[in-house]
Amino acid sequence: MTAENPYQKKPWLASYQNGVPEKITYQQICLPEILEKTAEQFPNQTALIFQGYKVSFARLKEMVNRFATTLSAMGIQKGDAVAIILPNVIPCVVAYYAILRLGGIAVMNNPLYTDHELKHQLNDSGAKVLVTLDLLAPRMCAVRPETGVREIVYCSIGDYLPFPKNILFPLAAKKKGLAATVPPAENLFQFKPLLAQTENNPPEVNLDFEDIAQYQYTGGTTGISKGAVLTHRNLSSNVQQAVAWFPDLESGAEVMLGALPFFHVFGLTASMNLSIAKGWTNVLVPKPQPDPLMAAITKFKPTFAPLVPTMFIGLLAHPKLSTTDISFMKGSFSGSAPLPLEVIREFEEKTGAVVVEAYGLTETSPGAIINPFVEGKGKVGSIGVPISDTEVCIVDLTDGKTVMPVGEAGELFIRGPQVMQGYHNKPDETAAAIDPEGWFHTGDIATMDEDGYFYIVDRKKDMILSGGYNVYPRDVEEVFFQHPKVMEAAVIGIPHPKRGEAVKVFVVTQPGESVAEDELMAHCEGRLAKYKWPVEIEFLEELPKSNVGKVLKKELRR
Repeated sequence: MTAENPYQKKPWLASYQNGVPEKITYQQICLPEILEKTAEQFPNQTALIFQGYKVSFARLKEMVNRFATTLSAMGIQKGDAVAIILPNVIPCVVAYYAILRLGGIAVMNNPLYTDHELKHQLNDSGAKVLVTLDLLAPRMCAVRPETGVREIVYCSIGDYLPFPKNILFPLAAKKKGLAATVPPAENLFQFKPLLAQTENNPPEVNLDFEDIAQYQYTGGTTGISKGAVLTHRNLSSNVQQAVAWFPDLESGAEVMLGALPFFHVFGLTASMNLSIAKGWTNVLVPKPQPDPLMAAITKFKPTFAPLVPTMFIGLLAHPKLSTTDISFMKGSFSGSAPLPLEVIREFEEKTGAVVVEAYGLTETSPGAIINPFVEGKGKVGSIGVPISDTEVCIVDLTDGKTVMPVGEAGELFIRGPQVMQGYHNKPDETAAAIDPEGWFHTGDIATMDEDGYFYIVDRKKDMILSGGYNVYPRDVEEVFFQHPKVMEAAVIGIPHPKRGEAVKVFVVTQPGESVAEDELMAHCEGRLAKYKWPVEIEFLEELPKSNVGKVLKKELRR
């Protein structure tokens, strides 16, 4: 990378909200210590709400200590990996902090993954204990002999419910597929009874900022998932960066909507860890579909709601939104996948909330670039500006070194305390992703404007080369999103005999609507250059997605 470049001038600093620092003096404090401090400051404040069941910060700390004691009795020591395969339920938060409290390495796994995918992550991480749901426990017992897992601890969605839900749940849960009978097996334990019979007496463990805290596996949407090695420094620094980014949001005073899955790094940091650091109540939503999201918002009135595009789109289509007052919501930020401009505008108009688009990756813990959370400072369509202590640069796609001028597209590089240590057991991939100067190569194509705001053009691997021209799928998708009958659109490149590649669009129409291909092509007139026009349009009932809203283009290419 060349020594002089426009990014060294940091034009984005002029857009920082008052009170947001360029650099942070970090507290050398790990996440379990952050929980302890919050529990001391706000012992009676509600930390978690699940279906109306409430857990205070003091009780959360006690539950964490009890489960840490349990794991210690199972032989878990500093440096041992423990896997969690859970949705957003109370035991998920407890288990995560208990693992870190012992100096263990948390391995968060997606409950929707197949046995093949889960076995890979369990074996690659070397997990010795597994914490999961009763619905998954029989499957996990079956695959256990093919892994290094010794003990399995399982919980139920009905473990922590308020009266009378706790009475009614066992009567209907199995019929609705919300609970399962788990046959007895060796070294198989129930979470709630285990916690009740264990003392609040975990061993003292000295945590170092450079210790590994977590293996966070990438989504695996482009092949075998890789485990990003995140240290206590990475996770704590990113939480402290997030706290610094929102100086006007008072500690102990907000309600977080815990809809983003905690097994994904976005939900882990932006929802679970941030709310614990700030002493906020977190309303857990294990199945973030439109109905339960609307029910949680209506009943518990969250003031802050990190969401992904599919959640925004689902809420906008919900019939109750137009008659529901949600003016209590101060803001929301979106990440994980591009949020169409039309969706941002419609959500802000209907709710009054400020939508802040943000950008991050598994490898950056994840927060790296966020729009300022203040009126008039955010730019619609931009992912924002680099947060405190985060360096960003855009370089040539071909040589990976030449710095691109303002306004020109290139690959986005990031450097900061939140950047991972590397990929677990993958030195070659680590060397390819992080250069000797510490820059992480994101694989995303971006531009920066004169004010220092960044815009994601597309994924480097998704760019379409059509007749010698670069076509960025997001440009085409944005045009299709503007059509009133289109709910979702996704673009891929397909082989073309003359152009090499051409554009194909997959379209999901609004509920109850239908639209002809000719009408959509006419919509492209005046909005897209001819070489960007699709040669094929295919209509689907839904787009294949990961459960954090990323369209699985690998599936579309198949």
